Amino acid sequence: MFEVAALYKFSKILDPFKTHNSIRSKLKDLSVYGTILVGGEGLNGTISAANKKNLSDAIDFLKQINGFDDLDIKFSSSNKNPFVRLKVKLKKEIVTIGDESIDPTNEVGEYLNPNEWNKLLEDDETILIDTRNNYEYSIGTFKKSINPNTSKFREFPKWLEKKKFSNSDKKNKKVAMFCTGGIRCEKASSLMKKNGFKNVYHLKGGILKYFESVPEQETMWEGECFVFDDRVSVKHDLSVGTYDMCHGCRMPITSNDKASKNYIRGVACPKCFDKTTDEQKSRYMSRQKQVDLANARNQKHIGPKEEIFN
Repeated sequence: MFEVAALYKFSKILDPFKTHNSIRSKLKDLSVYGTILVGGEGLNGTISAANKKNLSDAIDFLKQINGFDDLDIKFSSSNKNPFVRLKVKLKKEIVTIGDESIDPTNEVGEYLNPNEWNKLLEDDETILIDTRNNYEYSIGTFKKSINPNTSKFREFPKWLEKKKFSNSDKKNKKVAMFCTGGIRCEKASSLMKKNGFKNVYHLKGGILKYFESVPEQETMWEGECFVFDDRVSVKHDLSVGTYDMCHGCRMPITSNDKASKNYIRGVACPKCFDKTTDEQKSRYMSRQKQVDLANARNQKHIGPKEEIFN
């Protein structure tokens, strides 16, 4: 069993390059897998380890970095390693909204813990916004949430501009925002404050912490939650979900999708079959052949690029 930790925190890092190098060296020594993004505004990542102590030691090391003693962490588990390697990357933004004037270390909305969240959602005056992307929204979300229909988080500011909320809404309505692990909704809450919204709240720890904390019989969540690793999705009890992933377009797919004539394992699904060229399909087929050969030898194959949001 592999322990998995999704983590982030917005806090100023004066020397991201030095921090990046020290994290990479320590986590490599601990045989930790996954991805950590390091930037001047903080840390963001998801990591895993077969040895629970190694993961705990990795987290203790990250917490010792100045400003990160209260790192936001959500735990889950997987029967197999959800990552194929360790990546520690330097980034200008640890989650990209495309507006560098947005500074969550300076101003954000108000945290709500998962046990306070349901009460806010029951208020008819609350505007509930899912800050994740459309493919994430499609497999599960909170009841009555607004879908901004974005394909990337950096599209969120344009959606907000087009939505044209009234001055009355900005002044009087409560705005509740959420995402997978809390990082996107926290940054989006900073954007909302910049745009004049007075009563902005975001779910501390995101959907994953909500799943950890709220009994399933009390949930206001519908469906499963997309995660950015080989598990694809998780259920409310944090067990691995029912979705697979198309390795052509990296979108979640169902058993019905895989029954389609436009599904080719590791190559294409009904969502992307008509969007890729024959040359691309041939290249993906070659990649899948290498994956199958690696699996037959009980080896890991370095697959397609992993995304990370949280």
